[in-house]
Amino acid sequence: MAFFLQKSSLANHLRSSYQKTEGSLAVPSRAFHVELGDREKALLAKDPSLRRFKSYKKSVWRLKRIGDVLTIVVVAGCCYEIYVKAVMREEARNQAKAAGGSE
Repeated sequence: MAFFLQKSSLANHLRSSYQKTEGSLAVPSRAFHVELGDREKALLAKDPSLRRFKSYKKSVWRLKRIGDVLTIVVVAGCCYEIYVKAVMREEARNQAKAAGGSE
């Protein structure tokens, strides 16, 4: 019997939480759009004297590309080193087997 009571209280809880969220959806969380004032427009306007201090998309893209290329080169170098060590180890095993088998 307690199991059914717990189930019904759980259903009541879910129903009440759904009603709470449904009611909160009626009130928008964002305010209505308000036009910018003169001061805000002046602050957002482009200033030619500050142009040399801004980063531009092309230079950022180029820097990102250089970083990507360097990362690929480093990873390729690491893979090559691992490959060379594995080949050298395999050759050493084969030589040890050949030296051990001939004696």
